[in-house]
Amino acid sequence: MSRKASTDRIGIHEVAKAAGVSLMTVSRAMRGVDGVSDRTRKRIVRLAQEMGYFPNSAARALAVTNSTLVGISLPTLMNDVFADVLSGMRRTLDQAGYSSVMDTSDYDLARELAWAERTLAWRPAAIILTGVDHLPDLHARLSRARIPVLELWDVTEAPIDICVGIDHGAAGLQLGRHLADLGYRKAAYVGAPPGFDPRADKRFAGLARAFRDVGAQALRRIPVSGGNSFAAGAEGFGQIDLSDRPDVVCFLTDNMAFGGLMAAQRAGLDVPGDIGITGFNGLDLTTVMTAPITTLRTPRRQIGVQGAKHLLARLNGLTPAPVTVLPCELLPGATTRQV
Repeated sequence: MSRKASTDRIGIHEVAKAAGVSLMTVSRAMRGVDGVSDRTRKRIVRLAQEMGYFPNSAARALAVTNSTLVGISLPTLMNDVFADVLSGMRRTLDQAGYSSVMDTSDYDLARELAWAERTLAWRPAAIILTGVDHLPDLHARLSRARIPVLELWDVTEAPIDICVGIDHGAAGLQLGRHLADLGYRKAAYVGAPPGFDPRADKRFAGLARAFRDVGAQALRRIPVSGGNSFAAGAEGFGQIDLSDRPDVVCFLTDNMAFGGLMAAQRAGLDVPGDIGITGFNGLDLTTVMTAPITTLRTPRRQIGVQGAKHLLARLNGLTPAPVTVLPCELLPGATTRQV
């Protein structure tokens, strides 16, 4: 029996029976009219969505037309990283005849969950999420939806369906070991506050491990707001006590590292003579500087392309690898000591 055939038999009677309420209550709840408590309304609407019930024939027809629609959730577009991922992904999907609808979560897991609920009501062909850390309700909801789900940018041994990205902990460790090999022993990290971005937390943990392994001082964490902007990097560097300054400062992104570099030079410090600076991602910014920032290049566009290809394979009945980890490339620059 096909899945379509089973969902075609879902009607208001089935929803009412499952919810333990009358047909009139379901009708009022779905139409948003008075006479139903908010709590009951939310329960009925959620149950109807999970069962695949659409309140009228027009909505059901619209759902069928969305068989080529892919929902995409990104944390933000005010970031070159996710713009690059999206570029590779959308071009690949467009060439295969799929359209996409996108929204940003602003790193808010509850907002991501609400977006997924809205998008699933349109019966998309697939869902694409950023990262592998989600609210438990979202994981359960997508498992019940039984559509392909792609998690991008991060990886886990237990994805919802398939994931394509980098190992952020290993990336932090790779950069940290390079710095430790250069003799740095008193490092600081400038980035998002703990808990705000799970990928940043993993990279910090990898860096911290690298310095711990060589008996260096514990990695200091300097949290800043303002995203990955130049100003946030300069703000973070400004919080450093220069009377007890670190010998190297690792920034969450290249943009922040550039801001920190400018702040260090304004403070009269020589980079890398007095202090080292590193970024992350290998953005185009680092390729046009006369003194390139030491950084780790992430395969952003490749993640988008590879992820979209694996998703298309799933949509065509194939079984791609559930976990695909792509490598990062170390780019030694002029802002750290030479080997």
